[in-house]
Amino acid sequence: MKIKDTLENYVFILPAVVLFSIFYIIPFIWVFQLGLFEWDGISFTKVFVGFDNFKEIFFQDTNWWRAMWNASYITLIALTLQNILAFMLAWACDREIKMKNFYRVVFFIPPVLSEIVVGMAWRFIINDIEGANVINRMLAAAGFPNLMHHWLSDPKTVLNVVAAVHCWKGFGWGFLIFLAGLQTIPHQLYEAARVDGASAWQLMKKITIPLMIPVMVLVAILTVLGSMQAFALILGLVGGEFAGHTSVPVLRILAAMRSSSPRFGYACAQGISFGMILVIISFIQYRLSKKVQ
Repeated sequence: MKIKDTLENYVFILPAVVLFSIFYIIPFIWVFQLGLFEWDGISFTKVFVGFDNFKEIFFQDTNWWRAMWNASYITLIALTLQNILAFMLAWACDREIKMKNFYRVVFFIPPVLSEIVVGMAWRFIINDIEGANVINRMLAAAGFPNLMHHWLSDPKTVLNVVAAVHCWKGFGWGFLIFLAGLQTIPHQLYEAARVDGASAWQLMKKITIPLMIPVMVLVAILTVLGSMQAFALILGLVGGEFAGHTSVPVLRILAAMRSSSPRFGYACAQGISFGMILVIISFIQYRLSKKVQ
């Protein structure tokens, strides 16, 4: 009977295992194998180079690490400003305020929009075409003409603009998850603490934040994975790498495949390396969260 029960359990999970193997494990192995070759993606000739592609990525390719730095900068902004904004808005909507259901819908609109559409829309809002730059016109009308700037053509500001638009696009996911987490906290805890004379800050410090740590960890991991893989939004906003100032890992992988001398094997090695870096970062976040809890 034990063997029969065990087989029945495996039968139930078999479809999920098959799908996971077909769409994740097998492609991962295949891409890793391609990363060991020098291949242009078209010819049938593949030159085995071993781990030379991986060595080039980690020890020679400065453009790759510049792209990693840009993605890390966007991720840092998202982890701080984006998630703090999402948490505060979720906390406000969890309280008894007017039109809170309306706010819940409005805050979730940006994440469901296409990244290309969002990038092109914001490009129109902050582009450098005279007379069409909405941000500069608003600054001039508000009496701050000295703050007008060519936001998307200045190497000093373009990455900050990308990070800001990315935060606007992505804060709705964190808002929704935070709101769901806040609604699981029993209101009796707050009522008992208020009876004992706890202030609003003490309620936040002693009840809300400790009980929300698992949710915060989840949001942080999802934020890192999403922000490090930013791609379509940058294409829609600035059209690509902009002389390396908005280069990110996915764009570098695409550039390796679309260059005049395509290097599909190198692109596969970049993809594997990037995936392993994200796994390591997520594992570190998880271990740190366990210590905090």
